[in-house]
Amino acid sequence: MSVQVENLEKNMAKLTITVSADKFEKAMQEAYKKQRSRIHIPGFRKGKVPRAMIEKAYGPEVFYDDAANFVINEEYPQAMDESGLEIVSRPEIEVTQIEKGKEFVFTAEVAVKPDVTLGEYKGVTVTKAEAVITEEEVDAEIENTRNMQARTIDVTDRAVEDGDTVIIDFEGFVDGVPFDGGKGENHSLEIGSHSFIDNFEEQLIGKNAGDDVEVHVTFPEQYHAQELAGKPAVFKVKIHTIKAKEVPELNDEFISDISEFETVEEYKEDVRAKLLKRKEDSVKGAKEDEAIQKIIDASVMDIPEPMIDMQCENMIQEFEGRISQQGLTLEQYMQFSGSNVERMKEQVRPEAIQRIQSSLVLEKIAKEENIEITEEEINAQIEKMASVYGMTGEKMKEFISEEDKESIERNLSIEKAVEIIMQNAVEQEPEEKEEGSEEA
Repeated sequence: MSVQVENLEKNMAKLTITVSADKFEKAMQEAYKKQRSRIHIPGFRKGKVPRAMIEKAYGPEVFYDDAANFVINEEYPQAMDESGLEIVSRPEIEVTQIEKGKEFVFTAEVAVKPDVTLGEYKGVTVTKAEAVITEEEVDAEIENTRNMQARTIDVTDRAVEDGDTVIIDFEGFVDGVPFDGGKGENHSLEIGSHSFIDNFEEQLIGKNAGDDVEVHVTFPEQYHAQELAGKPAVFKVKIHTIKAKEVPELNDEFISDISEFETVEEYKEDVRAKLLKRKEDSVKGAKEDEAIQKIIDASVMDIPEPMIDMQCENMIQEFEGRISQQGLTLEQYMQFSGSNVERMKEQVRPEAIQRIQSSLVLEKIAKEENIEITEEEINAQIEKMASVYGMTGEKMKEFISEEDKESIERNLSIEKAVEIIMQNAVEQEPEEKEEGSEEA
């Protein structure tokens, strides 16, 4: 295999990868093995047709797609390494030569990690702020704990109210015809969560367990399924069960049951201390974000579009992982929210760009400051990770790849870069608005 690199504009590059005819022939043979059980030629048992007979009947092109995939999947990772480029996107692959008995040639257009011309990163000004906790915040936190400790009880003596959870079957119809994705059974729906479109949930308020309800909604004009966009729909809903929360009384007995404290006052002091720590971390994080954003604004970098697109996809995958813990698929979320992948990409795009800019700037600062991470520091971080999962550091190392270690090293160097920024940052009082001034 040989790799030629052509640098393009806007931090893009094209790799031209040439694979020997012998390797392509091996891939053709693998493609034949994969397909032979599906190809029938009279006179031969299924799976026993010689490759030469298949190529005579259908042409060698019948194996080209699978052979190309075999070669590309095997050779592209090696070509990445040989190119010497820091590739930050998925490749756009194009096959430029494919013919039996000849070299196989394909190109991969990729985004390359952009260089950063740093602005001044020492002496950055940040807004002075103090962490203060109010009694209202303490009370709200305790109220949240009470709600989390609430028992769920079946309701049999009243109708559905806001805040209840109902177990329902539903099926949606447009013009009397059911539509894909509009049916569910034994679905748990919290009234007031706005999980479903339009005013679906509100129409269940006042109904009773066992009721059959017709819910009338209208899909948004910008709905992801064009055949449903803007159309009125009717959902036939069967309410099986109504469930409500029974919140425990706040007293010493309750506190001793849920914590190591004996009295409400002791518990309040602990909550206050934890809230203060949380707010201190939040204030610290806000100052760091402000400083980093100012450095970004003073720096120059040309981020290639495929790099942004991949970051958007990663963020949507992160979101998919979070909602899956609530028993919801991404497809269901898009169905109920009226969104689609492209719209979600547009929504996360500003944060995706900010994440990339922050990472690039901090990595550049780490390089400028000659920050190095020791093996001891990496091991200490692995120990921390292990404690989260209740295992030893040595056991955790069995699951840590070299790529994972590189990621840990990169994150630690970024943390040190942030420390350098904040050690040299200058706090200033927040600007006071003039009396009578109004925001535009």
